[in-house]
Amino acid sequence: GSPEETELSITLTLRMLMHGKEIGSIIGKKGETVKRIREQSSARITISEGSCPERITTITGSTDAVFRAVSMIAFKLEEDLGVGSDGVAAGRAPVTLRLVTPASQCGSLIGKAGSKIREIRESTGAQVLVAADLLPNSTERAVTVSGVPDTIIQCVRQICAVILESPPKGATIPYHPGLSLGTILLSANQGFSMQGQYSGVSPAEVTKLQQLSGHTLPFAPLGHTPAMMPGLDASSQSSSQEFLVPNDLIGCIIGRHGSKISEIRQMSGAPIKIGNQTEGSSERHVTITGTPVSITLAQYLITA
Repeated sequence: GSPEETELSITLTLRMLMHGKEIGSIIGKKGETVKRIREQSSARITISEGSCPERITTITGSTDAVFRAVSMIAFKLEEDLGVGSDGVAAGRAPVTLRLVTPASQCGSLIGKAGSKIREIRESTGAQVLVAADLLPNSTERAVTVSGVPDTIIQCVRQICAVILESPPKGATIPYHPGLSLGTILLSANQGFSMQGQYSGVSPAEVTKLQQLSGHTLPFAPLGHTPAMMPGLDASSQSSSQEFLVPNDLIGCIIGRHGSKISEIRQMSGAPIKIGNQTEGSSERHVTITGTPVSITLAQYLITA
């Protein structure tokens, strides 16, 4: 077939980050909307589980099927969320889609001195913004696209063309929105979900935390209360925690050329020491030193 037909037969996967209201709009009553989008676009659409405020919607299929699904999602969001408080449509309110993209592909998307992203903005009329920071615990970034559905669809097409031309380099650690298990620790305005013995905080301290962080911390299940924020922990003296990790999992924790372990050290602020392999033992000793909060965060990042 022609190059265009060949391009349309390539399998493409697009991941989008959505909030509760947007997810509700896409799923529809008893899942009717998402069922209709799947049938009419012939794309495979999955929505991540979890009761956290953000969920990942994954669309897979031929590029043609993926664009049809994105088009239907954009029009559905405009229809449901673009209505003013008095029930009158506020002109054509812009729709925003947040694509989750491996950071190694974002360079091509921005282009030399921002030339590519400028070209996409000018030719489609959509607003495009590539986040400067990585999404928590991942090597992915959010690419936000805003505009009316027609411009968004053109913009997503162009973004996909760039992504297909420049495959990701190295391994990608996908972004998973924070789980609602255990307790929430706020670090640099990023929510980390965790369970641990350091999470005992009185209700008065929780209120203080909420005021200081500007966040409302959801009370977690299982009688846990939110962990202290770094710098606010009354018991911030250094201690150390040791645990055993099976030999066959140690590689995942260390990562390629030590990339994963250095990322965990950097994010948690805790020094982490991995013991040498001892003969006849199927496990290795891992020692984490630091404040209770940094130890708990390092443990969470290791087990995640």
